[in-house]
Amino acid sequence: MPLTDARWARIEPLLLGRTPKRGGRWRDHREVIDAVAWKFQTGSQWGHLPEKYGNWRGVYNRLRMWAADGTWERVFTALMAQADEEGGLDWVVSVDSTLVRAHQHAAGARKKGPRRASQRTMASAGLAED
Repeated sequence: MPLTDARWARIEPLLLGRTPKRGGRWRDHREVIDAVAWKFQTGSQWGHLPEKYGNWRGVYNRLRMWAADGTWERVFTALMAQADEEGGLDWVVSVDSTLVRAHQHAAGARKKGPRRASQRTMASAGLAED
C-alpha cells in the first residue's frame, strides 16, 4: 500500500534532502519508503521487489544507511511526538510479574549432591574473622 499524500506530507520534511557521495541522483525517497513498506508487509525476499520500485539493492542500501545514521529513529520519534500532541496515541503500559524457574537439572546442578567444604577453605575463612 503506497503512502498517501497526507502521510507523505508528514514524513517528507523529516528526511534529509542530500545526494549520495558517488553516482547519480537518489531514487525518490517516497518510492524507497513505499518499497521498504512493501517488502516488510509482504515478507518477501529483497530479490522479489517489484520493478516499479527499482533495483532492490538500492532500496536495501538506503534502508541500512538510514538505520545506521539514525534517520529512521528521528522520523519515528517525530511522528510519534506529532501524533501524541494531536491525541492520536493511546499509551498502554503492561507489566508482567511472572516468575519462571528452571528445574535444578537444567541449571547444571551436581548430580551427586553438594560438595563438602575442604579444610583449607574452612581455615582461611576462620583467619579472615580474626
